[in-house]
Amino acid sequence: MLLSPRRIFVAALFLTAAQIAFAQTPKTVFLEELTWTELRSQVQAGKTTILIPIGATEQSGPDVALGKHNVRVKILSQRIAEGLGNALVAPVIAYVPEGNFAPPTSHMRFPGTITIPDDVFQKTLESAANSFKVHGFKNIVFLGDHGGYQNDVKKAVAQLNKSWAGSPARAILPPEYYAASSDGYAEILRKRGYRDDEIGTHAGLADTSLQLAVAPQMVRQDSLRSGPRLGLADGVYGGDPRRSSAEIGQLGIDNIVTQTVKALKAETAAR
Repeated sequence: MLLSPRRIFVAALFLTAAQIAFAQTPKTVFLEELTWTELRSQVQAGKTTILIPIGATEQSGPDVALGKHNVRVKILSQRIAEGLGNALVAPVIAYVPEGNFAPPTSHMRFPGTITIPDDVFQKTLESAANSFKVHGFKNIVFLGDHGGYQNDVKKAVAQLNKSWAGSPARAILPPEYYAASSDGYAEILRKRGYRDDEIGTHAGLADTSLQLAVAPQMVRQDSLRSGPRLGLADGVYGGDPRRSSAEIGQLGIDNIVTQTVKALKAETAAR
């Protein structure tokens, strides 16, 4: 059946409008860069995994900016989401437990660190996850970049999965993410000749190299290279960051992304 010129014109208008709407949708994995209708469409199209990046606002010695974890976990989450292909990334949770107020303990002894109580943190995680469940996400994944709250995240995940029993939704904390960034990365560095007293656990060579690989502007490299060896009083725990580099940091970043994507694909394959 032949279409009239009017019907052809109307059809062309609808096609053009659809193409414009599609072109305006940004190619992004970040939820906060989408409109609610764009998000709804992506979930309906199969993007039912949401990554919740958890950072921290804490000191990392005198040569690394306070938002280290927040920037790093966002970039890592982006790469992991892109590797998965069916995932989006939630806004970074930057307020986490970091010690007590009075007297100040742990990182709270250093200006700029922000802390919240453990129970408030857990409730924040649970509330965020329940929000995403309402919106149709089935795999709610927590990626915690800081070691101090890993047990809190485990408790929140256990509580969520208990309350979600019988539903399609599931909370996931892939141990590979933090393991690859800590013990796994330390082993990579040892094989390349770096010593444990350099690698460290916080603001040492490993930690600083990871940051140089993703956000070098957050590291004060001049003072880092030329300054004396730093210690606990400076906020550097068990390491020496002076030989840090983006090159060795990239080894750790690639390993974190590879191991986490692999683990999450296996975890969600049957869902």
